Amino acid sequence: MSKHRRKHKHRFILFGSGILFAIGIAFIAGIYFISFLLGPPPLSLDQKTVLYSSNGEVIGKTSELNNEGWVKLDDIANDAVQATLAIEDQHFYDHHGFDLKRIFGAVIENIKSFSLKEGASTLTQQYARNLYLTHEKTWLRKIKEAFFTIRLEMFYSKSEILEGYLNTIYYGHGAYGIEAASEVFFNKSANELSLAESTMLAGIPKGPTYYSPFNNDTKANQRQHHILKTMLSQNKISSAEYKQAKQQRLTYRQTKEQKQTNPGAYFQDFAIQEASKVLNLDADEVRSGGYRIHTTLNKDHQLKLEKELGTTIANSSEIQASGLAIDPQTGEIIAMIGGRNYDESTFNRAIRAKRMPGSAFKPFVYYTALEHGYNATTMLMSKPTTFELSGGKVYQPGNFNGYYANKPISLAQALALSDNIYAVKTNMYVGPENVVDTAKQFGFSSKLSPIPSLALGTEVVSMKEIVRGYGMIANGGKQVDPYAIKKIVNREGETIYEHPNYPQEQILDKKKTYILAHLLTGMFDHALDGYMQVTGSSIIDQLDRTYAGKSGSTDSDSWMIGFSSSIVTGIWVGYDDNRKIEQVEETSYAKDIWANFMDAAHQDLPKSSLPIPSGVIGVPVDPATGQRATPYCSSSRVMFFEKGSEPKEYCSLHFPEDSPNKTDPKPKDKSILEKVFDLFH
Repeated sequence: MSKHRRKHKHRFILFGSGILFAIGIAFIAGIYFISFLLGPPPLSLDQKTVLYSSNGEVIGKTSELNNEGWVKLDDIANDAVQATLAIEDQHFYDHHGFDLKRIFGAVIENIKSFSLKEGASTLTQQYARNLYLTHEKTWLRKIKEAFFTIRLEMFYSKSEILEGYLNTIYYGHGAYGIEAASEVFFNKSANELSLAESTMLAGIPKGPTYYSPFNNDTKANQRQHHILKTMLSQNKISSAEYKQAKQQRLTYRQTKEQKQTNPGAYFQDFAIQEASKVLNLDADEVRSGGYRIHTTLNKDHQLKLEKELGTTIANSSEIQASGLAIDPQTGEIIAMIGGRNYDESTFNRAIRAKRMPGSAFKPFVYYTALEHGYNATTMLMSKPTTFELSGGKVYQPGNFNGYYANKPISLAQALALSDNIYAVKTNMYVGPENVVDTAKQFGFSSKLSPIPSLALGTEVVSMKEIVRGYGMIANGGKQVDPYAIKKIVNREGETIYEHPNYPQEQILDKKKTYILAHLLTGMFDHALDGYMQVTGSSIIDQLDRTYAGKSGSTDSDSWMIGFSSSIVTGIWVGYDDNRKIEQVEETSYAKDIWANFMDAAHQDLPKSSLPIPSGVIGVPVDPATGQRATPYCSSSRVMFFEKGSEPKEYCSLHFPEDSPNKTDPKPKDKSILEKVFDLFH
C-alpha cells in the first residue's frame, strides 16, 4: 500500500471516529437536555400495590399495614445510613448517578450470558426504578431508568436523594421506608437504631422474602455479618464496633402485633404469588411495584366463609381449618381461607397443605368404574372382606363403626352411605393404575400410589387439587384451573396482564360426568338410607336446594366437598400436627361450615340444575333391589343411565299386601313419575 493511500485511510478513520464521537456527545447532550426540559421528578410516589375484588372494591393495599411517614435524613441513625451506603453504593457521593466501572463489568457479563441478569445499579438508579418503573429486566426499562436517574441527580442534592431512598425502599412485611421498618422489626424509631440493628435492616431490601429475620433468621444473620465486614473493610466502623455488633443479640417485635383487617388475607397472599408468576417478578417486587391487581374474589362470599368458620369452630379448640370456593364454569376463586388466624399463621392450608382426603376421593374411583361398565345399580356385596394381595399380603378395610349391609348394595347407595368395602372392590376391579390415570385427568398433580387403599383416600392431596376435580364434575367434564387474577394494571395505567379467556377443553365424557354428578346428590337423599343413614343426613335440613357432594374422614382429617352448577366449595378441618380428631363436635365442623356457607352464598342465585346431556335417561329405581321402582316400593329414587344400560326389570321384592298374584313383578298401572319419564325418554 502506497504512503499516500495509507495517509488517506488514516484520515478516513480519524474522520469516522470523530463523527461517531460527535454523535455520541450529541446523544448524551440530548439526553441531558431532554432531562432538563422534563424537570425534577417527584421524590415520592404512591407505591402501594392495590388489590380489588371482583366487583371493583379495594380489598387490600400492600403497604397499609406499616406506613409511618417520611423522616428527615438527620432523624435516621448514622449507622443505618452508613450501612446502606456500604452495601448498596459505596461510591454514592463520588458519581453522578452511574458507576461506570461497575456498569462496564456488568455489560461484559451480560454479553457473555446473553441476558440481563448482572446489575450494577447505583443507589440513585435503584431509587429511580423503585419510584417510577417496573422491575422487569428489559432494555427499554433500563433506558427509562437512565432518564429518571439523570433527572434525580440533576435537580436534587445527594442528601435529598439518599433521604428519599431510605424513606421509600421496601423492607418487607408491608413496611416502606426505614422508619416503618424500624417500628416493624424493633418497635423503635429509626434514630434509635444500633449498629447491629442498622446492619440487619440494611440487608433486607436486596430480598425481603429471603433476608427478613422473620422469614429466615439464618440468611438474615449471614447477610448482616457480611455488611458488618464490608463496613469494617471500608473503615466505616472500628474492629471493636464490629465485634460488639456481631455479638449483639437482637430482640425483635412480635409479628403477631401486625393486624390484618382486610378480608381474604390468605387470598391476597395467593394473588400476589400468582401475580409474581405471570409477571415473572419476585413477590416483593409485586408488592412494591404500585400495581392495580383486579382479582376474582367475591367479597360478600369471602366474608360469609370467614363468618361461618369463625362461628362454627369453638374458640377454645386448637383445630385448624381451610376452605376454598370456585366458580366451576370459569375457575375463578371466589373465596379462600388458609387457616383460622392469619396473624398467628400465614401458612395457607388451602393451597400448600397436603392431607389425606378420605372418602372425598371416591368420586374419582367411581368415574373410573363408569368407564369400565358400572352404572348406578351395579350391585356388590357389603360385608367384612379380606383382600389377598401379591406377595401373600392381605388388606382388611372396614366400614364406619363396623356397619355393613351384609348383602349386595348398588353403586348409588354405596356412594351415599360411603361404603368402604364397595369402594375397595371397585378399585381392585377397575385397577388402581387406571384410577391414578383418571385422577390425572381430573387435574391431580400429587403423586398417587396405585394401591388398594387409594379408593379410601389414603394418598395426600391439596385442597386446590380436589376442589378442581369436583369443579370438573360440576361443569360437565371440562378443564378448569382455579385462578385469582383477572387483570393487572401498572403505574402508568397500562393493562399488562389479562387472564386468557380460552374455551374450556372437554376432558371427560359428558354422559358419565353427569351420571356421577347426580350420584353425588345421593348423600342428601334419605331414599338411599340403608344399613345406616346417608352421610349428609346431619345437614340436609340446612340446605334449601339440591347439591352434590361427598364427605371424607380419616383419623386426623375431616373434609366436605360439594357443589351446585354455580359454586364448588371444599372445607377441611384437622390438626397441623396430624393428631387424631377425638372431640365429637369437631368431626361435624367441616359439614356444618360447608352447608351454612353454601346456603348463604346461594341466597341471591336462581335455583338451577345441571343440564342433562343427550344419551342419558332417568328412571325411578328401588334402591334396595336396583330394579325399576313400582308404586309398592317403600322408597324410590330417580337414577340416571346411559341409554340402553338402564334397568329393564321392575322390582320383584315389594308387593301390595292384598295382591292376588304376588308372583307378578310388574304392576298393572305405571306411576305418574314413570309416565312422565316414559313421555320424555
